[in-house]
Amino acid sequence: QVQLVESGGGLVQAGDSLRLSCAASGRAFSRAVMGWFRQAPGKEREFVAAITWSGGITDYADSVKGRFTISRDNAKNTVYLQMNSLKPEDTAVYYCAAALRVDLLSTPRGSAAYDYWGQGTQVTVSS
Repeated sequence: QVQLVESGGGLVQAGDSLRLSCAASGRAFSRAVMGWFRQAPGKEREFVAAITWSGGITDYADSVKGRFTISRDNAKNTVYLQMNSLKPEDTAVYYCAAALRVDLLSTPRGSAAYDYWGQGTQVTVSS
């Protein structure tokens, strides 16, 4: 079992940066592929980024590639999402998620691949 708690969201202006954190409890964290998703009002939840268990492989949605960076610290049971050059269209609730049943070297983009989810943290980017 993995419990996830996100933090670091807030209200920022376009062009600013934020770093989201996702603290995990449970021994399974180091064996989990981790992902970040987001959901804007009236839209479906969408993939943002994913990272393999060791952190050696990452994947990003085209909309955030070059601006966002996902990383993890297995010693601290934490995954991060560094968000730079934020745009108003990045406004959403951001969720972290853990996948325990997938290949540890994969970075799945489908939400169905993830077994555990955090409660989400709001990111609002004003223009």
